Amino acid sequence: MTSTPTHVHGGAPGASGHADRTQETTDAVDPVCGMRLASASARHSDYPGQPYYFCSSKCLETFRAAPDKYVRPVGTSTVPGPETGVIYSCPMHPQIRASAPGNCPICGMALEPIVPTGAEERNVELESMTRRFWVGLVLSIPLLLMTMGKMILPFDIDSGIDGLFSNVPHWMTASWSQCIQALLATPVVLWGGWPFLERGWKSFVTRRLNMFSLIGLGVAAAYVFSVFALFFPDALPHAFRRGHELPLYFEAAAVIVTLVLLGQVLELRARSRTSSAIRDLLKLAPQTAVRVRPDGVDESVPLEAVVSGDILRVKPGSKIPVDGVVTEGRSSVDESMITGESIPAEKVAGSKVTGATVNQTGTFLMRAEKVGSDTLLARIVQMVAEAGRSRAPIQKLADQVSGWFVLAVIGIAAAAFLVWAVAGPAPALANALVVAISVLIIACPCALGLATPVSIIVGVGRGAQEGVLIKDAEALELMEKVDTVVVDKTGTLTEGKPRVQKVVAVSPAQESRVLGYAASLEGASEHPLAQAITTFAKETGAATSQVDAFDSVPGKGVTGKIDGHAASLGNARLMADLGVDCGSVEREADRLREDGQTIMYLAIDGELAGYIGVADTVKGTTPEAVRQLKASGVRIVMLTGDNEVTARAVASSLALDDVKAGVLPEDKYRHVQELQKSGRIVAMAGDGVNDAPALAQANVGIAMGTGTDVAMNSARVVLVKGDLRGIARARSLSMATMKNIRQNLFFAFAYNAVGIPIAAGVLYPWLGILLSPIIASAAMALSSVSVIGNALRLRTVHT
Repeated sequence: MTSTPTHVHGGAPGASGHADRTQETTDAVDPVCGMRLASASARHSDYPGQPYYFCSSKCLETFRAAPDKYVRPVGTSTVPGPETGVIYSCPMHPQIRASAPGNCPICGMALEPIVPTGAEERNVELESMTRRFWVGLVLSIPLLLMTMGKMILPFDIDSGIDGLFSNVPHWMTASWSQCIQALLATPVVLWGGWPFLERGWKSFVTRRLNMFSLIGLGVAAAYVFSVFALFFPDALPHAFRRGHELPLYFEAAAVIVTLVLLGQVLELRARSRTSSAIRDLLKLAPQTAVRVRPDGVDESVPLEAVVSGDILRVKPGSKIPVDGVVTEGRSSVDESMITGESIPAEKVAGSKVTGATVNQTGTFLMRAEKVGSDTLLARIVQMVAEAGRSRAPIQKLADQVSGWFVLAVIGIAAAAFLVWAVAGPAPALANALVVAISVLIIACPCALGLATPVSIIVGVGRGAQEGVLIKDAEALELMEKVDTVVVDKTGTLTEGKPRVQKVVAVSPAQESRVLGYAASLEGASEHPLAQAITTFAKETGAATSQVDAFDSVPGKGVTGKIDGHAASLGNARLMADLGVDCGSVEREADRLREDGQTIMYLAIDGELAGYIGVADTVKGTTPEAVRQLKASGVRIVMLTGDNEVTARAVASSLALDDVKAGVLPEDKYRHVQELQKSGRIVAMAGDGVNDAPALAQANVGIAMGTGTDVAMNSARVVLVKGDLRGIARARSLSMATMKNIRQNLFFAFAYNAVGIPIAAGVLYPWLGILLSPIIASAAMALSSVSVIGNALRLRTVHT
């Protein structure tokens, strides 16, 4: 495979809020240009008796003109071999494939790797754009001061420079200040702006006009004309001049390049989020495993050496290496990175265990069943990668119309040149050139380039003040369109930390013993439920005692002796095993379960002494957040790995629109997909690794700042305080920002709509007004000032 970007001839991503996930299978190669194609939708020709597929009519015609040059021997397949190494693709056009970094031939965006990798890769494109931006900024500031300083400074910098160098050599046709302007602007345009000039040129060559077409045309027109004016001032007609002043536009060209570079830096930083999330996920897996040889000796081996059927030893505090089943021993395993639930799962012989989860209390042996790409963690990594790759960025208004805008501007400039050259006053050709360049200068995309990034920068800064971190412009744009919010339960709606809700004694004689005995039995345990009880006992001052003959019953509870009394604390199954009758309190216990509480019974000397209700409480701010979102017309759906009774209890208390319990990570991902396929614009809020695929798949992923790093890297919005009211704030901010951007774009296009005809000379026959490039440049600057001033109003927007 060559490093040239290739594409599938056929459908582009869907035009809805998320990309069309169905992609054609790449199974053929264009023999002329080498592009990979979906044969089902490509043009084809049989020669002789063999099918050949082509990406375009041009390649087909080229083939038919000299087929012998391109035919393959009979029996040779056109199907490409497996792609090896890192493959790069365009986020907007997933059909693009290349074996090396480059730019999309359709939209000009930088390609990025599609294969998940754990290595920390340099973002060469971001480094290059950042370096170009800083150089451009340093050179553009003095350039602006030289050309526009007289408007804001009490002295004229240009005159000062010329005064210092009063002796001008006879061979110089320009002043020293004009030469310095050229020296400052040249590296900004020719080095800093080279990627845009190159992409703009390619857009014309490939006839796929985009924003870079407009940028390249505007920058080239301003710079080339200024260089010509600097070296050949006598060749310029009088219409170019204001008195004896040379019409130079070096500052316009340099500032446009610098602003576009800033936008590219912000975009590239945001687009790196998916690869960061994938790297964080891959880091969860341990690097080695302890394998038990047939002779019983332990050996440490790389994770890649583990194969299905190996017996592995997992020690306390270590990560489980792969998916498998426990064969010997018992323990508690923290599976929060998979289930999102804070309560560890008890594991005994026969229990399933998942790679990258953390063993807590005991050592056990396990048999490896799924290794490598078959593990659950690997599947989550793949889902995150696919979700990030399949989402096409929304076309901004400026990008949507830029192709037609460029064609219109070029057409107007060409028409104006012809009219003035044929029917204009003398010198007709010079005036025609003035008019054409004026049209191009006034249509320069400076205001269009500012319209979105300035509003986004101010809006994102305002959001940060409110504890809402928005990672990219697309997320901010989409938030106003969100009509469905999908939320996880634990750590999102709830605190994520179990707490004692109720302590009940069956008789007054047992009141002083229930909490103390329970805390004593749980004193040595690290189980979250146990920690909730011991913490509550300390807070209330309950007395604890020494425990003898302690025993843990996996999945049921604990037993021991306290002050000579047999004591047991656990669930209904433990009580049933011990023959303890809980019937007298079962109705009340069921009611508490319906309220989302976990019930643990305490028995003393074989008799029920009482019970304790523990629950992960709903955050105090959650009800208000739900009310705010529902008031704005947003539908709220809860997806959780928790049990049905608890999940429905929480959903009912918050009046959520829908709830789905017992949901696995891949189920959350699919539920989000189903909502999107039904036409919903979905925001997903979560805090665990298990939420990462759904966060990446959602139109807008929202992570709790109190959650995992992986969730925050997968998400596009982070609520620093873990407060769901931040979603309502983000929507409010999104609506204000998008309204501001639309206003900015209106201003920018309005200036062009009014300025271009005037620059073309439509007023000359009646008023004798011929707009010079100097005035065109001033009009362009005025449009930029209005855009910036309007964007700054976002600093005081109420969220």
